[in-house]
Amino acid sequence: MVSSGSLSSLLALLALAFLSLSASALPRPRTVSTTAALKLAVRINSYGIKNIAAADRARLKVLQAGGSSSVNATNTVTTYTADVGVGSPATYYTLLVDTGSSNTWIGSNKPYKQTATSRDTLHKFKIPYADGSSVSGEEYTDTVTLSSDLVVNSQSVGVASEASQMGSLDGILGLGPVDLTQGLVDDTSEVATVMDNLYAQKTISSEVLGVFFAPASSSDSSGELTFGSYDAAKITGRINYVPVTSVFPASTYWGIDQSIMYGSTPILDQTAGIVDTGTTLILIASDAFNIYQTATGATLDKTTGLLQISSDQYEQLSSLYFTIGGITYELTPNGQIWPRSLNSAIGGSTNNIYLVVSDSGDSSGSGLDFTNGYCFLERFYSVYDTTNSQVGFATTEYTYATTN
Repeated sequence: MVSSGSLSSLLALLALAFLSLSASALPRPRTVSTTAALKLAVRINSYGIKNIAAADRARLKVLQAGGSSSVNATNTVTTYTADVGVGSPATYYTLLVDTGSSNTWIGSNKPYKQTATSRDTLHKFKIPYADGSSVSGEEYTDTVTLSSDLVVNSQSVGVASEASQMGSLDGILGLGPVDLTQGLVDDTSEVATVMDNLYAQKTISSEVLGVFFAPASSSDSSGELTFGSYDAAKITGRINYVPVTSVFPASTYWGIDQSIMYGSTPILDQTAGIVDTGTTLILIASDAFNIYQTATGATLDKTTGLLQISSDQYEQLSSLYFTIGGITYELTPNGQIWPRSLNSAIGGSTNNIYLVVSDSGDSSGSGLDFTNGYCFLERFYSVYDTTNSQVGFATTEYTYATTN
């Protein structure tokens, strides 16, 4: 999740399912490069701020300004979490997985337990949120255990003395680019991320992260992170890569260039935006959104902040086509609607049909004209390749599913 501010978006989906990832193993030195996977748990939130469109937009505002903004878990609907060990022996913390921020921190709920591997750097850290609140505290270095095969020595870990809006979560596992750590820790230009250190310590042979999400409404709504490569068993086609965009501020994050069509109607010419696990919806520039709303005939629901369509309009809904690096990815009509079984989690009516494409709040040309959030990523496998500065996508068994 980019250290995104309005802590108003990610938690609205956080109260239905909590599958805990188990990763209990003593840290051990590694000398051989490897690829390893980490299972994720999904949480669905049924409380907090319901207007997830406003929450996602608030996060985007911080990103457009080139800032780092952590996800506010109490305002998000669906969140993916990992149980991460800190110290030796490890104490496990439930952390939100965020590709839009890069610092890893704990202490929102469960207190930090120091062990022989803990070292206080005496540096303070502070990460702002879009709504003006923040998390702050002391930086330590410590052993971080993701799984028995994924152990990081001397990893920077923020220990929060003040943190708000994280619900039952203990902190954040930051998986964004290292540049996002700049200016967040005193007397430090930037902080090596978990991915940086896994690679530097030869635990993984490539600084590559594969991300798999299953739709929250599917029978198995868990996810998986693959460190060092991607999981070929999770994809149904080849991975297609594109370079990280050169357009600021999207270039600061996992930014790409893409265009979008609704059926045969162009709605967004090729432009820069980001891929972000910390955003729930698919946000597009206001001019593109207006075309989309007109084409679908949808009306704006004030309670949820989402577009709403009738059953007849749903039957007439066309696919959205995202063209990225010359490859077109189809988001089917079912992929464009909010899971009807989760309408109550966003304050919606049980039988209503809501669309997951929302207004970014700014016209195109901002340098960050779209955000492909969770509702896009649950349909396509994504790969974040720091080594080659590129992002990849592939279809999965859920690309054409009718789970919503």
